[in-house]
Amino acid sequence: MDYRQIPAIFVADAPGLDFLNSVATPVDEPVDWIGDGEGLLAWLEQAGFVPPAALAALRSRFTPAELDAVALQARELREWFRGFVQKRKGRPLIARDLRELARLNRLLERDERYAEIVAGGVGGEAALEFHTNRRWTSPESLLLPIAEALAKLVCDEDFTYVKACEGPRCTLMFADHTRGHARRWCSMAICGNRAKVAAHRKRLKEQANG
Repeated sequence: MDYRQIPAIFVADAPGLDFLNSVATPVDEPVDWIGDGEGLLAWLEQAGFVPPAALAALRSRFTPAELDAVALQARELREWFRGFVQKRKGRPLIARDLRELARLNRLLERDERYAEIVAGGVGGEAALEFHTNRRWTSPESLLLPIAEALAKLVCDEDFTYVKACEGPRCTLMFADHTRGHARRWCSMAICGNRAKVAAHRKRLKEQANG
């Protein structure tokens, strides 16, 4: 299925997990929203990871082949990190887990960030604010906000409450921030309703057979 036919899914309540969910099966067929360079740019814009002006500049400066190459790197990063999360979800991270994050730290080292003072709000009386920006010097710089989101996930989230959706065919993951941590589904609109329908059909079948 063409990723352009369906909006990307953002149900994880954690940007790093939303990145893992950039490939999913929302209906019947798998959809990979970062299957090529243009898909990566579109997903980054939907996620709010990269300013639209920066994406437009990169699109004009680099060839589709160059952007496709960085999309491949993003997919490889996604599947490597998926393995890390799947092995550790359901328990707190510990210092020993850092050994498995060397690849992520190497990527973070390449970041080109700088700070500046800007006028906040609107109007001449607006207060000054301290902003941090990033230089988008190459297609590979598109990986840096992703790396930052993954780093914040491992540092800020309690992996005890990182879960996989219980839908039989669903691959989506999420951070359970609900009271009591009882969340079971990626969303009630997707797998939650499917489960309710399946349970209803099962009850009707049992009643008919009873």
